[in-house]
Amino acid sequence: MLEPRIVPQRRQPACGFHGHVERLNGRVAMVGFMALLLVEILLGHGLLVWK
Repeated sequence: MLEPRIVPQRRQPACGFHGHVERLNGRVAMVGFMALLLVEILLGHGLLVWK
């Protein structure tokens, strides 16, 4: 059976979409959305209200 001499290593690209970056972005978005809902509940109205 033939086996390769060198096992290729995947390198992460310097920029662009990464799984861990996308996961972090989603978590931060969820925290922001929950904070917005909490503020709206405490104030009794939304933040984007024209007065």
